[in-house]
Amino acid sequence: MHELGVVFHCIKEVNEIATENKVSRVNSVTIQLGEVSTVIPELFEDCWNWAVKKETVLKDAKIHIERINAITFCEDCRKEYPTVEYGRTCPFCGSERTYLVQGNEFMIKEIEVVDSPPGEEGK
Repeated sequence: MHELGVVFHCIKEVNEIATENKVSRVNSVTIQLGEVSTVIPELFEDCWNWAVKKETVLKDAKIHIERINAITFCEDCRKEYPTVEYGRTCPFCGSERTYLVQGNEFMIKEIEVVDSPPGEEGK
């Protein structure tokens, strides 16, 4: 299960961003996850919920996962099609001269922070 390693990497990135921006508390993180990224959303969420209990800035932060559909482009007929349904072979012309356009992403899209009362930023 490599999801735990991905979670640790994500937490590290969010902690670095929080430090750079003098954020003392993160409420939630939204990630974009490609349909063929090899990260299983349910396992990622379980690992996240376990890991953030041990954090300071991210303690009990919620995770929101937005799925990005996998789309493949055919170089022969110039059409796009759903990757998971048809794989590498174009359903329009049968060509295998195809490549993935989207769906392999793993990106931090948004970090929601808890507002600090005036004068208490960074505490």
